[in-house]
Amino acid sequence: MKTKRTVLITGATSGIGMATAIKLAQNYRLILCGRRQERLDELAQNLAKITDVMTLNFDVRDKENVFNSIQNLPEQWQSIDVLINDAGNAHGLATFDDADLTDLEAMIDINVKGLIYVSKAVIPFLKQSENAHIVNLSSIAGKEVYQNGATYCASKAAVESLSKGMRYDLLPYGIKVTNVAPGAVETEFS
Repeated sequence: MKTKRTVLITGATSGIGMATAIKLAQNYRLILCGRRQERLDELAQNLAKITDVMTLNFDVRDKENVFNSIQNLPEQWQSIDVLINDAGNAHGLATFDDADLTDLEAMIDINVKGLIYVSKAVIPFLKQSENAHIVNLSSIAGKEVYQNGATYCASKAAVESLSKGMRYDLLPYGIKVTNVAPGAVETEFS
């Protein structure tokens, strides 16, 4: 019997990431990543009835922890075929001039730098797959700016550009790159 392909999902503890994990559990082994260990444990317990599940507890902003967690995966979990970069956030609803700098930095750190860290850590494993795929979650906000969302929109536009650039750069390795730009969905996100 052939082993199921493996998907690593960031932001798996809520919203689109959690829904994606639930949907993919029928056909894939899952590496679920998130900041909230108790939620990871609960989701893993539920999905373990369907598939093999591993959890990694890290904040995508923490470069060292991201790399340590992914590079130290047990050997049986190193055959990653799909990366879904879902972790993201929106902070504050103020005009740019009134926005809290900490909120603006958090959006860049999570939405852009976090995606870069996780991708860079996972790509060596994806290069070993015969059918690798990276799916990045941007937002419709990366295509059209809205009032009081300048930095969030900029961070999601960066994800769009990163996805296009990664597509070119990773093509020689057979790694497909897709960008998904959802509109508003009902989550605890914003």
